[in-house]
Amino acid sequence: MSRIDLFKHHLEEKRAVKVIAGIDNFDIENIKKVVSSAEKSGASAVDICAREDIIREVRSMTDMPIFVSSVVPSELARAVELGADGLEVGNFDTLYKEGRSFSAQEVLDIVKETKSLIGDSDIFFCVTVPGEISTAEQIELAHHLEEMGIDLIQTEGHYHANSEMTGARALMDRAELTISNTIELCRNVEIPVMTATGINPTTAPFAFAAGASAIGCGSCINKLSSELSMMATISALVEIAQRNAVKVPEMV
Repeated sequence: MSRIDLFKHHLEEKRAVKVIAGIDNFDIENIKKVVSSAEKSGASAVDICAREDIIREVRSMTDMPIFVSSVVPSELARAVELGADGLEVGNFDTLYKEGRSFSAQEVLDIVKETKSLIGDSDIFFCVTVPGEISTAEQIELAHHLEEMGIDLIQTEGHYHANSEMTGARALMDRAELTISNTIELCRNVEIPVMTATGINPTTAPFAFAAGASAIGCGSCINKLSSELSMMATISALVEIAQRNAVKVPEMV
């Protein structure tokens, strides 16, 4: 049984929890806390940046499935060589802070180039569908990705530089678009969908209710200061996911 099989099994049961350290997070001590907390709390996988020394460090400390996120095909191809179990084209959300944007065609071009570089590798492949393109474009992109044999698509919402909302209203506002995108994509493609952006213990139940097979959770965990608080949050998310679980035959 390979490492990624744990994530695949949780995905099939519609209860996968991917803990995201951050595509722009290069703080190795923070990343190690996130990874350790994810492993101890029963998360399905972790998602880290594509820097080589960080991939090596995380690979050496855990046997849980590791996703590497980037928008640079050569970095993703190198991650396969370094022991990544899954690739993620995305998470774009943090890149929007730099003023970047991604069209459907740009995403397809990144995916095609990455697949060309990794050749016959059977690496698990996830692609983020940009939340800022139209619903019709998202659905069309998802269809193309499905035809290309992509294993999983990840939704996202919108980036707010500033928001005056607070409390539960702020949490729901941030997650509203990604949950809406989840509903639309689940209605239109067979490929599993993972919901990310603004997903935390308050909003996670809505993601699963929208049809998600997995949730991607980042800032509600990686911004915390202690491993104990990270573990408490991840444990809450895992419990929510388990309540959504659909029974499938056990792995052998």
